[in-house]
Amino acid sequence: MTKPQPAATKHRFFSLLPDNPNLPFMKYRKYAYALSLAFLLATVGWILVKGVDYSVDFTGGTLLQLQASPPVPADAARSALASLGLGGAEVQTVGTGEELLIRMEPQPDSVVASIATTIEARNPGTKVELRRQETVGPRIGAELRQKAILAVLLSLAGMLLYVGIRYEFKFAIGAVIAIFHDVFAAFGVLLFLDREISLTVLAALLTLAGYSVNDTIVVFDRIRERGKQLHKLSHEDVMNTAMNETLSRTMITSVTVFLACLALYFFGGAVINDFALTMLAGVLFGTYSSIYVASALALDIWNWIDRKKTAGRKAQAA
Repeated sequence: MTKPQPAATKHRFFSLLPDNPNLPFMKYRKYAYALSLAFLLATVGWILVKGVDYSVDFTGGTLLQLQASPPVPADAARSALASLGLGGAEVQTVGTGEELLIRMEPQPDSVVASIATTIEARNPGTKVELRRQETVGPRIGAELRQKAILAVLLSLAGMLLYVGIRYEFKFAIGAVIAIFHDVFAAFGVLLFLDREISLTVLAALLTLAGYSVNDTIVVFDRIRERGKQLHKLSHEDVMNTAMNETLSRTMITSVTVFLACLALYFFGGAVINDFALTMLAGVLFGTYSSIYVASALALDIWNWIDRKKTAGRKAQAA
């Protein structure tokens, strides 16, 4: 008689999550509120104190990307520019220092053409090649900046309308605040890292807004579904159940997008580097906010509505 074989075990080599997680997410929402508020206030403080470093796309001017071999320090490049009367130009090194980004007021072609040769002359043995040149007038830059802000605001308004129609009021408010949280937090990361805000960054922020609302809606769908089935449980228990059931999906999606953006960040080159960095920050904030901003706010609004209804019934009974 053969021995019965043990039941096959399910191997999850790449999973750090239990098969049936039961994490009390909503228990810690007050701490999450404090953490998010502190980060957003730090971003606002940075803007008020240091301002925003807009690219040539939004301010107008000339942007040059030079490749120097061997690398030229930023101070040496500034000294060479000062000899041409361009002491006010901003100079940044990119990557290992072989690439220089120079931003300045619009200049004649003759001046632009002499920049590379001047840097070579003041740094013997160095070969400097012009990789990119962009010129935008100040009026066009100001118009682009206004339209960029308007595009972000209209996208948020559209998503508020969409979620408000598809779901209830309590869900719509939480979802839109979460989108704003993700976009503004990713914006703050760029400021803290001294990155320029360009049209590429704007594209990443709008992409991030779409990613954020998609992730939030998946969680909200499960909350609404489980709320009908588990109506005897408290709102907090319903939300914890729904979020634990969608946790595996959320993590798989977030990790997949994060790894794709990580590859773009390291191997996509300087042109797409800011886009990838914005998305990396946004994926992290978006995953966090689906639980601790959108759902947490929806829970508190839900509880507040119930308290108002209870108080109204008591007032009528009295």
